[in-house]
Amino acid sequence: MSDPKFLLDTHVFLWALRDDERLSPEHRMIIARGEGIAISAVSIWEIAIKRSSGKLRVDGDMVQVLNERGTPILSINEHHASRVEHLADHHRDPFDRLLIAQAQVENLVILTADPMFARYDVALA
Repeated sequence: MSDPKFLLDTHVFLWALRDDERLSPEHRMIIARGEGIAISAVSIWEIAIKRSSGKLRVDGDMVQVLNERGTPILSINEHHASRVEHLADHHRDPFDRLLIAQAQVENLVILTADPMFARYDVALA
């Protein structure tokens, strides 16, 4: 398994799981290669919160799904958490802000369809 180069935004991960037509051809190709991608623990947390509140329906244990696919899970550390403080307040979604901080600290490219991410100093695909 190669070191991660790409970090999937939560919706991109969910679209990939469902083979959703909203998944862009570029994202589909990167994910299909199966190398160099990671999912953040932030996304697992976001999915868990939305599932428990009834806002999201998705089958399976996300950690188990990722482990079965061999997809690395990027843990949250103190550097990621403290980087959030230095982000401009363009995006109020705490999950997305932490994903952006992780990508900055770890030098990862975020796969997202969210146009708000472009307002930050972070590599996007």
